[in-house]
Amino acid sequence: MSAKITFVNCPQCNHGVEYSLSNAFRPFCSERCRLMDLGQWANEGYKIPVETNLEDLNEDSI
Repeated sequence: MSAKITFVNCPQCNHGVEYSLSNAFRPFCSERCRLMDLGQWANEGYKIPVETNLEDLNEDSI
């Protein structure tokens, strides 16, 4: 029985790439895309939107 080959889209450029141990940059297609994603994290480019509830704030946090 042969192993099933899985392909995914690179999270950075959306290029199809084989998701296997032979791809050192998985799930990215290249080192460039991996580093671009790391740069987004380092520059706080990825954020989770949060609603601020004014009642939860106290005078010390303002």
